[in-house]
Amino acid sequence: MSRDNHRPGFFSRWFHEEPSHGLISTIMWLGMLVVLVLMAARMVPASMASGRMIPELVSFVPFAVLPTLAVVVLAFLFHRRFLTVVSAVCLVILVSWHIGYFLPRHPLSPEATQATSISTGTSPNTQDNVVRVMTVNTLHGGASAAQIVATVREQKVEVLALQEVTPSMLNDLKNAGIYQVLPHYVFGASGQWDNGGTNVLFSVVQMDDQNTNLLPIETSSMPAGDLTLGGKAVRFVSAHPNSPHKGGQGLWSEGLGTIQSLAGYDHSYVIMGDFNATWDHARFRELLGDTFVDAGEQAGEGFHMSYPANSKIPPMIEIDHIVYTKGSGIRVGNLQNVEIAGTDHKALLATLEVTA
Repeated sequence: MSRDNHRPGFFSRWFHEEPSHGLISTIMWLGMLVVLVLMAARMVPASMASGRMIPELVSFVPFAVLPTLAVVVLAFLFHRRFLTVVSAVCLVILVSWHIGYFLPRHPLSPEATQATSISTGTSPNTQDNVVRVMTVNTLHGGASAAQIVATVREQKVEVLALQEVTPSMLNDLKNAGIYQVLPHYVFGASGQWDNGGTNVLFSVVQMDDQNTNLLPIETSSMPAGDLTLGGKAVRFVSAHPNSPHKGGQGLWSEGLGTIQSLAGYDHSYVIMGDFNATWDHARFRELLGDTFVDAGEQAGEGFHMSYPANSKIPPMIEIDHIVYTKGSGIRVGNLQNVEIAGTDHKALLATLEVTA
């Protein structure tokens, strides 16, 4: 048989660039340009991410994985060698940034998962190291109080953090029976810096060391209280820093910085609320630093997009978080979102376990 009739294998042929597929190549390069812009925005240091554009762009970084994967496959099939390498490198980086959403770092014990699934509402105590928690932004008190209370009952929630609560909503919550299921509370101090309303903490048992304004902050005050779980005092906080809206990016950064300063205190914290920031924001990662971790990024249970809710646009941004002290024996898992009528945020629920 003549050697001239020998056809090279697929991989051999791939290394020989074929003529450009003009339109397809252009579309793929344009797609990768968008991805590269998003990735560049994520890598901008927090100190330089001023204005509104960068924080808003960074919110959509997780969605860059899908088009990047598509470009990797198509570029490989069409023998676009340089584009294949560029898109593959981007894909690896994007996956590495979000790997915690799919590989659990500190999963809950089977006992904790079982306890919350069959719970009869037992109050937290020194023998009980598991608690069900929930946080939701009520959109200027417009959220359905009846649905919030119903969710608390159904999910056996023992600690509830609310943001943007108004006096009328407190009355609605009372009428819906909130004090029958969570009779103890700490209200954030009212003031000129209220961010759409006050923050509130409700609990099934009395909280110790209560504080209506944990730290001076130019946004809604952060109420706090301690519960003893598994013999450990855990300090719960309801927080809601400003959003990076036009002209308010400085307040957004300062608010996250104030929360970050809790790292200097000797407590085991669980900070719940609308942070107006995602894992991909450099300022949020600075807040976490070496002291705190984000439950969503640690649990390995995927993304829990919470905003916007009750909209024609599906939830696309994960800005509601449960942040807790790293290395404190706290584990958080079984995360889920629940839609509450009347608000543009989904509620975020989770099971919290304290280990020795």
